[in-house]
Amino acid sequence: MAASLHNRIRRKQAGVAVIGLGYVGLPLAVSFAKKGFSVLGIDTSVDRVKRVRELKSYVADVSNRDIGAVIRAGRFEVSTDFSRLAHAEVVIICVPTPLKRKYTPDVSFILSAVKSAARFLRKGALVILESTTYPGTTEELIKPELEKSGMKAGRDFHVAFSPERIDPGNKQFTVTAIPKIVGGLTPKCAQLAKALYSSIIKDVHVVSSPAAAEMTKLLENSFRIVNIGWINEVAQMCHKLRLDVWEVIEAAKTKPFGFMPFYPGLGVGGHCIPEDPLYLYWKAKHYGFNSKFIKLAADINAHMPNYVEHRLQALLKKPLSKTRVLVLGVTYKKDVKDLRKSPSLRLIELLKHNRSKVDYYDPLVPYVHLGGIDVKSVRLDAATLKRYDCVVLAVDHSKVDYALVRRHARRIFDVKNVYRNVKDRKIERL
Repeated sequence: MAASLHNRIRRKQAGVAVIGLGYVGLPLAVSFAKKGFSVLGIDTSVDRVKRVRELKSYVADVSNRDIGAVIRAGRFEVSTDFSRLAHAEVVIICVPTPLKRKYTPDVSFILSAVKSAARFLRKGALVILESTTYPGTTEELIKPELEKSGMKAGRDFHVAFSPERIDPGNKQFTVTAIPKIVGGLTPKCAQLAKALYSSIIKDVHVVSSPAAAEMTKLLENSFRIVNIGWINEVAQMCHKLRLDVWEVIEAAKTKPFGFMPFYPGLGVGGHCIPEDPLYLYWKAKHYGFNSKFIKLAADINAHMPNYVEHRLQALLKKPLSKTRVLVLGVTYKKDVKDLRKSPSLRLIELLKHNRSKVDYYDPLVPYVHLGGIDVKSVRLDAATLKRYDCVVLAVDHSKVDYALVRRHARRIFDVKNVYRNVKDRKIERL
């Protein structure tokens, strides 16, 4: 069976199903379809399925043209009907893995998808989990659930874990340009997964087990959260020492080895950085190991909106209840329309809690839902800017007229070092 599936994958004849059509699943499904595979996308969201059928993308890394091309070619279709998995030879699971509480992973979406796959699993199929999770998930949860089909993993069907590594909005490293990590339940499982991903990705690296692949993803993101937490702490330290943290980073960057630049900011957002390392923290605790670095870094990053709030109060020299503040940028990342765990939203909530009159401007987000109401983005013009005691540059979107902001804002708190080479007494940098 493995040899037969391998041959069908090599010839691009294997039917591929992708469960979950979010920022990971949709680009992946379209990439396989572009390469000639027949791809079925499955999602519980009726709205997502409707939009794809209307050739309308809701993911920044996939264009309407990309969707239209593969649908018109008859290589991509979408559905909410899980029974259609019965025809799939490859099933790839790309569903969310949030946290139930601060440090507890929620694998309910994974289990739901796996139960659906198990109901319609065909003999000889390959099932791959891409959702980020803690080490051991594939072997401890996924394998037993799939085996409820009455078949044996590694013999009657194949299982692997291959962590998603997508960086939303990154034009250089798209889904097919990022090297892929694969860990199979058996060597044959790994070989099949490698063959599949090699059809769309040049560099596929095989590790010894699904757990090793799961750990690889968490190492990557824990590395980032720890270094971001450290540089955010350094920024606070430099302010106390009356040093320019941005100057210090630029100087340290001149060393050709032993240093990698990270930059301070309002915190971390999205899914990967604020949540993924906590899966590892949670799992390690079950083995009696307390990961101090992950916990400390997460706490520092989560505190950054509070720190900026305190800096604003000191800068404006009056109670926040008597201030008007404009926050520029509410997405979690530059030039990406994504509000997940955005630290800008946390800052707005903190300022509102202290009765400051807060508005926001974001060229990508016309409105946000805050405190049970929809708040609209203001216009960015001279008259608007002059109304505020301070403008906080929280996200450095490309489509913002920063010269206009500088000319007309009374005070500017530059979190992102936008005005790095500008000397102006009304500009305060992080």
